Amino acid sequence: MTSEDQDPHAPLAAVAASADVLRHPEAGEHLLTPLERERAARFRHDSGRADYTAAHILVRLCAGRLLGVPAAALTLAQNCPDCGKADHGRPYLPDHPDVHVSLSHTNGVVAAAAGHRPIGVDVELTARSGALLDVAGRVLGAAELRLVEAHPEPGTAFLRQWVRKESLIKLGRTSLDGLAAVDLSALPLDVPAGRPLLSRYQDLHLLDWTDAAHGAAVSAVSTAAPRVVLLTPPAA
Repeated sequence: MTSEDQDPHAPLAAVAASADVLRHPEAGEHLLTPLERERAARFRHDSGRADYTAAHILVRLCAGRLLGVPAAALTLAQNCPDCGKADHGRPYLPDHPDVHVSLSHTNGVVAAAAGHRPIGVDVELTARSGALLDVAGRVLGAAELRLVEAHPEPGTAFLRQWVRKESLIKLGRTSLDGLAAVDLSALPLDVPAGRPLLSRYQDLHLLDWTDAAHGAAVSAVSTAAPRVVLLTPPAA
């Protein structure tokens, strides 16, 4: 699924199964920094380690596509503005301060984005929609909540708003405590599978898509319209 007919300088976003990323010709733990390898080793389960590694590889693939360089040429770092630690938090490329990156991972699926403007991306499995719906009252405004509750599939509708708001957090436009104050009720809740949907919120471009192949809802947001790129071959 791609939208290559858009601006070639637009921010890039990609989603893939963790296993597909790890099979990419450029993939390998050699891409990770010692700190990333140390962080990956802390995961108790192999699946969590694989998702973390795949997300950190996919974001390099995105940035490499944007810059026209191999993933191995890029160093990824992170910083947490709350605690100051460098093994988690907002990702960045120390050698390319003009490039912004974002990543997300869930069970078996990862997403990443890169652009010359700030960008945020989030992915969640559609199977989690029911469990996430329990927090709707804390993260949705009154108008959003009414629309979600009236939707034929409230869990799916809430998941769409959830990934949008998570991507806004990663962009730096809001925080977990401020989610209910972000009113996205004017945006469509239904996103056709396999077809990216672009919409606007204030000065931002939101790119939503439903990845049926991976059972995931994805959202990317930037001040420039993102485009979806395919960085791993589709599963056989």
